[in-house]
Amino acid sequence: MKEQLEKIRQLAEKELTECGAADVLENLRVKYLGKKGELTAILKQMGQLSAEERPVIGQLANDVRRTIEEKITERAEILRTEFAARKLKEETIDVTLPGKKQNVGKLHPLTVTLNDVKEIFLGMGFEVVEGPEVETDHYCFEALNMPKHHPARDTQDTFYINDNVVLRTQTSSVQIRTMEKKKPPIRIISPGRVYRSDAVDATHSPIFHQIEGLVIDKGITMADLNGTLELLMKRLYGEDCKIRLRPHHFPYTEPSAEVDIMCFNCHGEGCPMCKNEGYIEVLGAGMVHPKVLEGCGIDPEVYSGFAFGIGLERITMGRYEINDLRLLYENDMRFLGQF
Repeated sequence: MKEQLEKIRQLAEKELTECGAADVLENLRVKYLGKKGELTAILKQMGQLSAEERPVIGQLANDVRRTIEEKITERAEILRTEFAARKLKEETIDVTLPGKKQNVGKLHPLTVTLNDVKEIFLGMGFEVVEGPEVETDHYCFEALNMPKHHPARDTQDTFYINDNVVLRTQTSSVQIRTMEKKKPPIRIISPGRVYRSDAVDATHSPIFHQIEGLVIDKGITMADLNGTLELLMKRLYGEDCKIRLRPHHFPYTEPSAEVDIMCFNCHGEGCPMCKNEGYIEVLGAGMVHPKVLEGCGIDPEVYSGFAFGIGLERITMGRYEINDLRLLYENDMRFLGQF
């Protein structure tokens, strides 16, 4: 048994000295000192020894155990030191190297303009309301006084999902949903994506953004519409900005008007940008049609209101003097980084 203990000591010292990893070290500890380890197996045979041999073998076994434990502790410390040194070397940072430039993103010009428009209308007491982009025929056309035969329903102009479901062509559908749910007074704007079957060019896109506005209350007139739009344009383009309203026709407003702003390039004198007219068309507006009010359960004899629709891309292009709509969607950082 004495020879077995000495053999265990020698073998353990050799394996522990050669051990190069913490998990291997733990396996060696279990191998020699565990409940089923080699040293424990020897100690279980102590009962077979004579009374004279037991103290001698017991003392030797304790010496072997102590030697192995000390060797394990020593090796564990060495492994920890080696690991720390290796990790420090791997993670060393050369503080003399130049730093890497972090590119900071910016808001897209469309987002900047939309945020500014929202702030202007929130300051006038409006709410910002959103609605679904996939709409029913009722909310997109019927409730806006555009019956089945209306040309705006042409499949060449509108994206149909089926006969009754379309991608909304304007956010006016949000106005209808609001009037059905809420009693006057109503003051809202409804910004969002809209879809029309247009070929892509410098001024058209099948996907663009609109900001629709709606005010319903007692005694609302065209003067309120004119004052609201004039304030909006002055805030967007400067205090010297002028607007004009031209008679037009929209099925959901009566009377209706196209709204122009004085050309910011020639200030009304006439130039190629405004096609020598001195003004540039920016939006459509008018007084909400009585049929639209009735369809939403609002008495047109008691309440009146105005509505307008602004193309976000159009006012952004005018604001930043951008001459091609496609530039806003191409994600070219050389272009977008200018704003």
